[in-house]
Amino acid sequence: MAHEDDALEHERASWKPSPGLAVAVTDPVQNPELPPHRARMTDKDPAAMTRAVRTVYTLFYLSVAASIWAVAAYMIFPIESGRIVDIRNNNLFIGLGIALALLAIGIGAIHWSKAVMSDKEFVEPRHATRGRDTTRAAAVQAFAEANEESGFGRRTMIRNSLIAAVAASVVPGIALFRGLAPQDTPLKPNAGNPVFLLSHTMWKKGMRLAHDPEGTPIRAADITLGSAVHVIPEPLAELSHSDGYLEEKAKAIVLLMRLLPEQLNPETNKLDWTYDGIVAYSKVCTHVGCPVALYEQQTHHLLCPCHQSQFDVANGAAVIFGPAARPLPQLPIEVDDEGYLVAKSDFEEPVGPSFWERH
Repeated sequence: MAHEDDALEHERASWKPSPGLAVAVTDPVQNPELPPHRARMTDKDPAAMTRAVRTVYTLFYLSVAASIWAVAAYMIFPIESGRIVDIRNNNLFIGLGIALALLAIGIGAIHWSKAVMSDKEFVEPRHATRGRDTTRAAAVQAFAEANEESGFGRRTMIRNSLIAAVAASVVPGIALFRGLAPQDTPLKPNAGNPVFLLSHTMWKKGMRLAHDPEGTPIRAADITLGSAVHVIPEPLAELSHSDGYLEEKAKAIVLLMRLLPEQLNPETNKLDWTYDGIVAYSKVCTHVGCPVALYEQQTHHLLCPCHQSQFDVANGAAVIFGPAARPLPQLPIEVDDEGYLVAKSDFEEPVGPSFWERH
């Protein structure tokens, strides 16, 4: 029976050293054994155990309350106004609720294990391969004993409060999913429709092209051959951040380049959207929306530094390398009576990632 209960019996042969390598030592390392067991206060005093149990489930219920507060704070401190103070309050109070909820679960679980669960030392030998059936059965028995010693199945207040705390801790995260996308409002009925939003930018017929970020209008005569200019709509420079400056800029930003007119392939370019070799393309990459900011004037290639998509300006900004799925949208341009470059219309296709094309 001794051999039957020995989980390592089938491995011991491999542990025997080779006779040629065995070394006898006169002072082998002694097993220090375990230190004497120290009884906890909760083991010696039933009143202390009762207080510890009460502390644990109080912490778990505190976690539930903190999770509920985080959800309430999301509603009490809305961020729709866009004001910095409202965003700060929203982040602060939601963050405090979530932090307290998780902290209370952690402290409660640690206090439960240290003060309430069975406290005894146990040594288990290691083995690297599958154990015997008796060992596997013993493992199942060990789980059953652990359940009994921890009191998880017996101490209903602790068990139920822990389950409630863990379940409630997920609720704030679910509630915050609502804020991941814009919501339609009476003033902005299409705020939650990305296809509509990315199909319409600030560009309008007759709107001047201006330098980013100062907003100085651009004359066609000022654009030199081989240059690349970062461009925004002229009215954008006067827009405040609270009125959506960043959102509008992210959609309307344009790169302006000048080539020799004969370098623009008439089969792949809309020449009536250009002026004397000057072309304007969206700066927003059609892969995942990164800024296409690098221009190689000898090859007329635009490069997106995020994922290395390359676009050929001489051939309608067609994709020649990388993961981008379509050419950069082109902004139709012309020159007004004063020689300033102006838009002939808005983009005629959605800017940004190609996903939004899939109506």
